[in-house]
Amino acid sequence: MSQQLDVHSALIYTMVLASAADSEMTGPEVGVMSEIIKLLPVFEAYDLATLSTTAAGCAELLADENGIDEALEMIDRALPEKLRETAYALAVDVVAADGKASQEELRLLEMLRHKIGVGRLEAAAIERGAGARFRKL
Repeated sequence: MSQQLDVHSALIYTMVLASAADSEMTGPEVGVMSEIIKLLPVFEAYDLATLSTTAAGCAELLADENGIDEALEMIDRALPEKLRETAYALAVDVVAADGKASQEELRLLEMLRHKIGVGRLEAAAIERGAGARFRKL
C-alpha cells in the first residue's frame, strides 16, 4: 500500500507527472511549476523547503513498474473535490509551458482527468485557457 499524500504534495505530484510524462522535464515546464507554487493561493501555506523532497518522491515512484497508476491513485485519494479541477489545470499548464504537447503528455492528461473525475467540458475549458495563456507571437 502506498503512502498518503497531503493536498500540496498531491498537486505537486500532478505537475511532476505532467512534466515527466514524455520522459523529459523541460526548463519551461520546471519554470512554470516553480511560478505556480510561488504565486497561486492554493500554495500560500506550502513550505517551499519540502519541494525537492516531494518531487524526488514522485520521481522515485515513477521509476516503479506501476508508478504512474500508483501516483494517480495517491493523487485521487488526497485531493478534495474542490481542488480536482485545480489539479487538472496545473497539469495542463505544465504541459502547455514548452509550447508543445507530446502524445505521452496528452495520454497522461486523459488518464488524470478520468482518475480525478474532471468532466470533458471542464477539461476542454481548462485546456483552452492554458492555450490562450501560453500562446506566443
